[in-house]
Amino acid sequence: MRVSKTTGVVAGFATVALLAGCSAGGGGTADGEQDITVWLYPVIADEAAHKEFWDSTIEEFEKENDGINVDYEIFPWANRDEALQTAIAAGKGPDVVYLIPDQLAAYQKSIAPLNDLLSSERQDDLLPNVKESVTIDGDILGSPLLTSAQPLICNAAAFEAAGVTEYPETWDDIAEIAPAFTAADMYVLNYPASAENTLNLTFYPLLWQAGGQVYDDGAVGFDSKAGEKALTFISDLAADGALDPEALTTNVPLEQTAIAQGKVACTWNNAVTEVAPFWGEENVKVLAPLTDEESVAYGTVGSLSVMKGSKAQDAAAKFAEYATSADVIEPYLKAAGYFSALSTTEPLYADDPLLGEVEKYVPDTTVGELDGSSRALMGVLAPEIQAALLGQKSPADALKDAAAAAAPLIK
Repeated sequence: MRVSKTTGVVAGFATVALLAGCSAGGGGTADGEQDITVWLYPVIADEAAHKEFWDSTIEEFEKENDGINVDYEIFPWANRDEALQTAIAAGKGPDVVYLIPDQLAAYQKSIAPLNDLLSSERQDDLLPNVKESVTIDGDILGSPLLTSAQPLICNAAAFEAAGVTEYPETWDDIAEIAPAFTAADMYVLNYPASAENTLNLTFYPLLWQAGGQVYDDGAVGFDSKAGEKALTFISDLAADGALDPEALTTNVPLEQTAIAQGKVACTWNNAVTEVAPFWGEENVKVLAPLTDEESVAYGTVGSLSVMKGSKAQDAAAKFAEYATSADVIEPYLKAAGYFSALSTTEPLYADDPLLGEVEKYVPDTTVGELDGSSRALMGVLAPEIQAALLGQKSPADALKDAAAAAAPLIK
């Protein structure tokens, strides 16, 4: 096993030079052994703990799989796509790489389907929503490592201060209780609308709850009755002063926000571990995702994918399956605060009053529809949503303009 850590900005041809001496692409050696290279990212915040996990995991894998040698690289999150794109183009890509769902769509042509490489037992063990999140055109493009969930979380102290005694379940409930929070100089929801915020944590959950889709049969899907209903719902709240106006235009550190000041009733775009230091654990109430037509929340899925350019795909897939197995991955998940992607795993956080509640909603999450244009589409949709929230456009016009701008981006 060999490990190297790449820090700072990893860009373009510097990446190719970096990889020139490593075993990217895998393959057999003169003595019949197989070498594979794995690209990872710092999912565990504690750098030493992250490295220790992968060192021990790879050591055990190599003991159980004589003849397969694993080298791994730890890359920063910044510019990770530029690095991977350049390496693939130069024929220096890894055998295995950690990818999230929109990357699966973007690199689909470069990823080896795992349908025949992952065991049927592992495929059957994946949570249905998780399996769907890594499957495109019938091909399983990653062995899921982790998942997350963003249900509704509310501040009990804010409810008490506003004199509201029941927590919301539906959009109608939100609209009904909003005036009480406004009257108490608070906000019913947190909604960060500046363009750098991902729509996965802001608008898309509302779109899905209204029964809508981002894409529809290879075309724009958000410019629909469901999309207009979702944008009207949140725009009406903004117009009524039920959303923090600063959050609609500016990103500031969490400790400077209305969330930290205890002036927000509920949020689905913050984690319980983020708000607990400000609200107090006893005031954090984890609830089901809001409902309009259906109750659904966003949750990411991180996977290990095998690249088509690998000369040792079987060995690479064997490692991906091993490293994402329930017993192996449990300490990694707990250290990072994520959840299992497997249906047979016992609850990881049964003794944690906050994460244990969030864990219950993992099966109710989605990553949405996968398409290679996902990030570019957000780039044209987010400013239009913001314009509607600021009262500069009607929801219908905002979505229509976004759809026109997005159409050329969809392949």
